[in-house]
Amino acid sequence: MDITDHFATVGGTQLAYRACGPRDAPPLVLVHALGERAADWDVVIPAFAGRWRVYALDLRGHGQSGRPGDYSLELMRADVLGFLDALALDRVDLIGHSLGGLVAYLLAGDHPERVSRLVLEDVPAPLPRERVVPTRPDGDLAYDWEMVLAVRRQIDDPDPAWMDRLGRITAPTLVIAGGPASHIPQERVAELARRIPDSRTMTIPAGHLVHAAEPHAFSEAVLTFFEQAKPLPSPSR
Repeated sequence: MDITDHFATVGGTQLAYRACGPRDAPPLVLVHALGERAADWDVVIPAFAGRWRVYALDLRGHGQSGRPGDYSLELMRADVLGFLDALALDRVDLIGHSLGGLVAYLLAGDHPERVSRLVLEDVPAPLPRERVVPTRPDGDLAYDWEMVLAVRRQIDDPDPAWMDRLGRITAPTLVIAGGPASHIPQERVAELARRIPDSRTMTIPAGHLVHAAEPHAFSEAVLTFFEQAKPLPSPSR
């Protein structure tokens, strides 16, 4: 099944995305980690594209998406919501990895009516951490370095309201932890799961890049969850 590349303009910013699967199938949206891009999901897209129309985004400042110079987690959340509107996707299943998981749970908390089921891959609870200024890698980058600095500041010192948003998520949620090989403190991943009302958690001991290191185990875990967690009926809008 072919993966095709597309663009959508949302709020003046061009967003690149990949699509795969039947056009009339239920939508599944994938949101990548910091410094990654939509193609990072290619290893697992075929496992989902038989049952879903899969959309994988390049977040602003990443990959082929625009680099507007204005970056925040809230703007990325608004971009994903605008993307759903641009493609007339009313309710979606949503998977987010790391930074993409943070964007996904902000969307699911602020607009619970738009998310049927949610998967968060090795995502910590939004708690303050020691601030370390990252060093820019040499050479050309597939992302905007200013975006990295802006987002890292927010992740290091998160808005306390983000924690409250977790309690507003109504979608059945699977939290996948990467285990002791991950650089993400696993107690913070467990805390994230505790804060989401209808959540379950599992560990795939593959480190932070779970879906890349163990694509079969990741895909099977998500497919099993989707089978067990039937989406709620669409609310009146």
